Amino acid sequence: MYISRQRYLDRLISHMNNGLIKVITGIRRCGKSYLLFEIFYNYLIEQGIPEGNIIAVPLDDEDYADYRDPKKLNEYIKGRIVDNKQKYYVFIDEAQYAITKEEMKNPDIPIRLYGLLNGLLRKENVDVYVTGSNSKFLSSDIMTEFRGRGDEIHIAPLSFSEYLPASGKDKSDAWQDYTYYGGLPHILAEPDDQSKASYLERLNNEIYLRDICERYDIHDENGMEELMKLVASAIGSLTNPQKVSDTFASSGRKGISMPTIANYLKYLQESFMIQKAERYDIKGRKYISTPAKYYYTDIGLRNAFLNFRQYEETHIMENIIYNELIYRGYNVDVGVVEIRVEEDGKKVRKQLEVDFVVNQGSKRYYIQSAFALPDKEKMDQEQASLIKIADSFKKIIIVGGNAKIWRNEQGITIMSLFDFLQNEDSLDY
Repeated sequence: MYISRQRYLDRLISHMNNGLIKVITGIRRCGKSYLLFEIFYNYLIEQGIPEGNIIAVPLDDEDYADYRDPKKLNEYIKGRIVDNKQKYYVFIDEAQYAITKEEMKNPDIPIRLYGLLNGLLRKENVDVYVTGSNSKFLSSDIMTEFRGRGDEIHIAPLSFSEYLPASGKDKSDAWQDYTYYGGLPHILAEPDDQSKASYLERLNNEIYLRDICERYDIHDENGMEELMKLVASAIGSLTNPQKVSDTFASSGRKGISMPTIANYLKYLQESFMIQKAERYDIKGRKYISTPAKYYYTDIGLRNAFLNFRQYEETHIMENIIYNELIYRGYNVDVGVVEIRVEEDGKKVRKQLEVDFVVNQGSKRYYIQSAFALPDKEKMDQEQASLIKIADSFKKIIIVGGNAKIWRNEQGITIMSLFDFLQNEDSLDY
């Protein structure tokens, strides 16, 4: 099955031959390798680039295990560059395999892979592309280790607008599948529900959990698994390491300290399993350090961790909206609006929540996710925080179903979920 991933292909094309390392990051199995080794590879061939000038090294393939040693990898690549007058394209897939545990643990030990990449950058006839499934040793090091010569392109699982045409279903049926099984590309090739569920369960146990524990030398695999399940069950809820620690303690789970939980959450973010949305005080114009919200990068993996027993479409819809906003390149926070109300004759402070404060350059949007707006009471509840925001940026409520876009008397835009998901310019309607 061919899925074009046109958005990402366009970004790769626009960054070709710019003198920077193109670092393609994202959760494992989200399509990084397919984008680079199939879609972009075929594009280069169509542009007349000889096959011999494309040097592809998939480090997660056992046939290429020897090249996980940066010295041998460097010798192999340099041995393929035989004509300084021709352009060569180097693809290194899952680059974290070329970084040792010692290099990861000890900041005083230089990461040899970075030396190799910087060496390739000095060659004017070489264009370098690297994929990786760990942000700590790739995306977070772009501006430091690569001395400003790195360029990150982050890949997400399929958005709903990519998933829908590939599924061959109408949008209602496709949405049901998407909210259960998520957007990892291979899920579309699985023939039935049982196969889809089994695929996701295998990935969780054999790839993601094992990868994280091995990479960070975690011996308490059960503790990490329990944390992943707890985060999965709490999407859309405010939490922090202390709250997680208290939850573990109340359930009789001992031996996981609060600092350990904080590290585990950081590891999950670095592995792109989850994303953190921080709280932002809209009136005070400042961030609130804790608590925060965590969202799963792929909702299917989230559901599989919970054995598909906690299907709450309200929270799942919120998670998918968050992922879509990130996919479109927005910065997304959780908004807080502080108000004063009178209780028992006294003025007291209360905080109202805005699901998402969405920024991109000079643009800003305030967004609420509402599964349904059946009556005036629910409408008043959803818009209460929005109408307390004094600035003139656009305020939107995204509601499930197929309702037409309209604007109410408070100037708030009501938009259906499908209108939002199927058009990247929908926030400007």
